Amino acid sequence: MGDMLIWLLFFFIVVAILVMVIFQLISLTDLEFDYINPYETASRINKVVLPEFITQGVLCFLYLVTGHWAMSLYCVPYLYYNVNLYMQRRHLIDVTEIFNMLSWEKKQRIFKLAHIIILLVISLFWVIYSALEDDELDL
Repeated sequence: MGDMLIWLLFFFIVVAILVMVIFQLISLTDLEFDYINPYETASRINKVVLPEFITQGVLCFLYLVTGHWAMSLYCVPYLYYNVNLYMQRRHLIDVTEIFNMLSWEKKQRIFKLAHIIILLVISLFWVIYSALEDDELDL
């Protein structure tokens, strides 16, 4: 039962990260189609960038603490990339450069989205597997 609850927690954390990345991607797409202005887009995205980084770091730490080494190793490149962006102070979007960097920012979020979807599928698999395993133990 405990392992299933841990995987369920991981699953919901991954869903939260997924929502944040999709929100950023939608904001960039709205800017591309001129639905919102650059200042509003930068403001929206900059509000969720740091929570996304912190949530990803917490997820990687929780994988380490609970002994899921393979999942932790899978999260390390994404975490390293986020830390690298933060240390170089390139994690926030600049209002004046947003149109020049729009293509790059969208590609960056799409790669993050692909990584998180793979993580979501793996987490969902382990939630189902541990639920079935707990059910077999109860019999």
